[in-house]
Amino acid sequence: MKYTTVLTIAGSDCSGGAGIQADIKTISALGCYAASAITAITVQDTCGVKEVFPLPAEYVGAQIDTVIEDIMPDAVKIGMVTDKNIITAVAASLSKHDIPIVFDPVLVSSSGHPLVSPEALGILTERLIPICTLLTPNIPEAETLSGHAIRNIEDMVAAGREILKSGCRAILIKGGHLASRDMTDVLVTGPLPRNTYYFHADKIDSRNTHGTGCTLSSAIASHLARGENMHDAVEKGKQFLTNALASGKDVAIGKGHGPLNHFFAPEKLIIK
Repeated sequence: MKYTTVLTIAGSDCSGGAGIQADIKTISALGCYAASAITAITVQDTCGVKEVFPLPAEYVGAQIDTVIEDIMPDAVKIGMVTDKNIITAVAASLSKHDIPIVFDPVLVSSSGHPLVSPEALGILTERLIPICTLLTPNIPEAETLSGHAIRNIEDMVAAGREILKSGCRAILIKGGHLASRDMTDVLVTGPLPRNTYYFHADKIDSRNTHGTGCTLSSAIASHLARGENMHDAVEKGKQFLTNALASGKDVAIGKGHGPLNHFFAPEKLIIK
């Protein structure tokens, strides 16, 4: 017997709402055992990120190798990896194994500024994306990866098909940046229309949105670890995010964008 395990590779958020802290909460709430490899220490709160201190790449790689050699996770979630040496180390460690990998690429800040240098973006595209099972970019990140502007759902589909050429198996483009009450995400798993799926959700009015991307990608990784197929893992991951948003929308934590309520209905740790 063993626990169903997810390894999260991400930065630490000292305010607890995003990053590796949000990942661990999500993975745990969905009945999985959370292991972690920290890529950076951030100084941030609900109002924004103040400082980022990347860890030495060799220590990031060592964390990943040690966890995999001892525990062998059922899925991996990758969050913030903006340093070119860290990207190389993560890709080198994960490419040795056949594990489902969900990558939430943090490429653009909330104010629209690039967070990854052109050189690091090139390494990410050449080394890391090709070994990923699923990418979960928002629209600005999908624009960066595809090189195309996205104004509507049709553009999202076209961008997804373009990004697939980089070698990943599937891409989920999150439509939250479109001006609509219907929050539509698009999952693209191939070049044909039958390989495109649409997930709809009503917009939840809440300022507590800190860590939504981390939460969704970790929830999807958890469901993949539990044996769900890609479509069902995305659908259930999105439902978890919606419930966490709705359950935490009226709670006041911090002076800015507060966290979600990850533990609205926690599941028991799964033993298989």
